Amino acid sequence: MSVFTDETRERAREIIARYPADRSRSALLPLLHLVQAEEGYVSPAGVAFCAEVLGLNKAQVGAVATFYTMYKRKPTGDFLVSVCTNTMCNVLGGQEVYDTLSEHLGVGHDETTADGTITLEHAECLAACDYGPVMTVNYDFFDGVDPSTAVGVVDELRAGGRPMPTRGARLCTLKEMAVQLAGFADEREGAVADGGPGEPTLRGLRLAQQHGVSVPGFDPNTPIRSKAEADRAAAEAKAKAEAAKPAPAEAAAAPVKGGDGASAPTGTPGNAGAGEPAPAAAATGSTAPDVKAPDDKSPQVRTAETRQPDAGTAVPDAPGTKVPTDGTGTAPEAGDARSAEAAGVAANAPAGDGKPAGDEAGAQERNLTEAKAGTDADGAGPADANETGAQK
Repeated sequence: MSVFTDETRERAREIIARYPADRSRSALLPLLHLVQAEEGYVSPAGVAFCAEVLGLNKAQVGAVATFYTMYKRKPTGDFLVSVCTNTMCNVLGGQEVYDTLSEHLGVGHDETTADGTITLEHAECLAACDYGPVMTVNYDFFDGVDPSTAVGVVDELRAGGRPMPTRGARLCTLKEMAVQLAGFADEREGAVADGGPGEPTLRGLRLAQQHGVSVPGFDPNTPIRSKAEADRAAAEAKAKAEAAKPAPAEAAAAPVKGGDGASAPTGTPGNAGAGEPAPAAAATGSTAPDVKAPDDKSPQVRTAETRQPDAGTAVPDAPGTKVPTDGTGTAPEAGDARSAEAAGVAANAPAGDGKPAGDEAGAQERNLTEAKAGTDADGAGPADANETGAQK
């Protein structure tokens, strides 16, 4: 069924074994790199191979292979040269670098030289704006290039050389790179190397050190806490904050006398007798009990209560809530919100596995019966019956 070697099949089994038995489809991405490592691109045979070993159909594999640009769908050269032409690199000369290489090599975007050595492409972003303009060769960086240095790199590659990238290990071919992307170590000498950050990347750190800018309380030697430790510290901090809160003021012992001598509810403004200070609540006009603001609630709960709180439990002027009325100023009966929600749920049964919501088999059967009979309950003809059934 495929042209792949026994070594590739053995590696495919090794890749699949990295994943749980019921999650073998997760191995598709490294498997696509594996077939690209043998053929230099993901061919129709490679798609069929991945589908075969994973028990998928070719359409499922092809959908993934065509989504990611690192999977090539036609033969690609030994060295994929990508030039960034996005905003930052373009401003710094990236487009000029690409145009020069295109003219020098005689190829356009996603095209390969006649000797099969170089495939040229322009890239939207290579994530190295501080080194722009940049280009990569098989995803290894050449920083701060200009047209002449870029031509020098491709000429050396075509002559059989391996120019050293600005950062990282020495170059390898696209097939050798695909083996690494499939999850297998490259045993070649010099295939692994350390690459430290350059001055453009460290510029922000240098400025922060120069001007004494740092995060308050930051200690670089402090180890990162586990989630359990962080949760425990947060709980302790919250408990201390609650303990430090002042006790609520005691309510007034005697009721406030209204202007007519009758007792007025505590906190009701405007009815205090002459010379009697109004209670503290009168300053805001609040008649609500002392309740915690809803900020501790999740945003979804707070939004739902703000839009339609239950009249039996909502506090009229609690922060963030507003009891709706029926237009006459009367609040709805307690439980109206829950009753409306329950009625909506009952009227809209959830969709099953085999049909969409609202697709009732009984209505379909009735329509078919009426169509076959050639008439409906009102005596309509066959054409009318079909139309009536469709409307129903």
